[in-house]
Amino acid sequence: MTAQQKNEANNRQISIWLLFCAGMIFCMIILGGITRLTHSGLSMVEWKPLVGIIPPLNAQDWKDSFDKYKLFPEYQKVNKGMNISEYKSIFMYEYLHRVLGRIIGVIFFIPFLFFYFTNRIKKNLTPKLGAIFILGGLQGLLGWYMVKSGLVNNPAVSQYRLTAHLGNAVIIYSYILWVAFGLIEEMREPLVKLSINISQGIKITAYTITALLFLMILSGGMVAGTRAGLAYSTFPLMGETFIPPGLYNMSPFWLSAFEDITTIQFNHRMFAYILLVVISSFFLIGFYRLKSIRLRAGLVCLIALLITQVSLGIATIMLHVPLLYAAAHQGTAIALLTVSLFLSSCFYNSGKKI
Repeated sequence: MTAQQKNEANNRQISIWLLFCAGMIFCMIILGGITRLTHSGLSMVEWKPLVGIIPPLNAQDWKDSFDKYKLFPEYQKVNKGMNISEYKSIFMYEYLHRVLGRIIGVIFFIPFLFFYFTNRIKKNLTPKLGAIFILGGLQGLLGWYMVKSGLVNNPAVSQYRLTAHLGNAVIIYSYILWVAFGLIEEMREPLVKLSINISQGIKITAYTITALLFLMILSGGMVAGTRAGLAYSTFPLMGETFIPPGLYNMSPFWLSAFEDITTIQFNHRMFAYILLVVISSFFLIGFYRLKSIRLRAGLVCLIALLITQVSLGIATIMLHVPLLYAAAHQGTAIALLTVSLFLSSCFYNSGKKI
C-alpha cells in the first residue's frame, strides 16, 4: 500500500467515525428537544458525571429519587400530587438524555485514542479533534448549568442557558460534519471537478445561509425556553395583525428580543420568511448555474427540507405545539443545516478537489 493509499484509508476510517458521532449528536439534539417538550429536564436534581449512569434499580431507589425531587420547586409549584409512576416517566427522558451524552463521549474519545496512537491522524487534524472533545466536555457543564437555573424559586430553566446549551450542541455537530466533509473531499479524484467556476457570490450566499440557519436554531431555542410558541396560534397573522401590538415594548427595547414572548415568536417567524426568500433564490440561481449532479441534488434537498420545515413550523404553532410536530420541526432544522453545511463545504473546497 502506497503512502497515498494509506492516507486515504485513514481518512475514510476517520470520516466514517466522525459521521457516526454526528449522527449520535443529531439524535441527542432531538432527544433534548423531547425532554424539554415533556417538561422532563428538571426531574433529575443531582449531577453525578461518573455514577449518574446508574438509574434507580428498585422500589426504594425510586422512592429516594422521588423524595429528592419533591424538595424542589417544580414538584411543589407545578407537579404537586404527582405519583411515582408519573415521575418515572419524566425521569426516564432526562436520564436517557444524560446517558446518551456520556455514550457519545465514549464513542468519540476511545476511537480518538486508537487513531492517535496508531498514527492515523494527520498533524493538522489533531487540534481540530481536540477542540471537539473540549466542546463536548463544555456541553456537559452547560447542561447542568442550565438545569440548575430551574432548581431555584422559579421551576423553569433560563432561556439564555437553554439556548447556549442548544447552540453549543449545534456547533459541535456542525464542526464534526465540516471536518468529516473536508476529509471526504480529500479522497475524491483530482479530475472530478465542477464544469464551471463557482462565483464568489454563490459561495458567499451559501455561507450566509448556513449562518442564518444557525441563528434561526438559536431563535428556536429562545422560543422553547420562553414557551413563546404558545403566544399566538394563528398564521400568517399573529392574532389579528401581521405585526402584533406590544412588539419591542420592553425597556430597553432590545431586551424584548430575549424576554418578551410576542417579540421572540415574531423574530422566529421573520427568520423563516428571510430564509424562505434567500434559499428559494439561491436554489433557482444555483440550479441554473451549477452543473454538478451532487450539488444540484444538494440544492433539491435544501429546498425540500425548507418547505417541510416551514410547514412543520406552521402546524406546530396552529396546533399549540404538539410533541410530534415540535420534535419533527427541530429535527428538520438540523437536517436543513446539515445540507447547508454540505453545500458550503463543497464551495469552500471548490478550489481543491470537488
